[in-house]
Amino acid sequence: MEAAHGEVHQVGADWPRRMYELLHQKGGGTLLYGPEGPLGPALEQGWPDRSAVRSIPYLEPVETCRESLFRSVDAGFTSCRGAIAETGSLVLWPPPQEPRLLSLVPPIHCVLLDAAEICPTFHELLIRQSWHTGMPGNALLISGPSKSADIQQTLAYGVHGPQTLVVPVRHGG
Repeated sequence: MEAAHGEVHQVGADWPRRMYELLHQKGGGTLLYGPEGPLGPALEQGWPDRSAVRSIPYLEPVETCRESLFRSVDAGFTSCRGAIAETGSLVLWPPPQEPRLLSLVPPIHCVLLDAAEICPTFHELLIRQSWHTGMPGNALLISGPSKSADIQQTLAYGVHGPQTLVVPVRHGG
């Protein structure tokens, strides 16, 4: 992940506070998250001072908040299903309570990864998580911040999505 310009940070049970500090250091003033998503309640409970980095619950349909989403949200936060060590990829299955736009629109994407969900290969992840029993309508594999190159191979980050990927890796629950 770091080889692809993603930022990896080891965290514990205090991950909301640590993520707050990381966003504050980056100058991020707002974090959009799904309050009813798998990590929404824990984020709300552990988010420290709301003045420097405001946490904003995603409650409106995109049609009514499009302007603010694309112009004034600094970071989006999502959970993650697991990761693939071989490729440094995160695996997201965005639920309706945590829509994929949280990972695609804001300039900074924060993804909490549970260290116990890191698998050596994609094949092992498929087997361990029993993907054969059913898949979501949308699965995302993310291996770093958004990047694109022009015809002269000049690489640019954040052209078609987040320019920064922050991955707090939680150890011990």
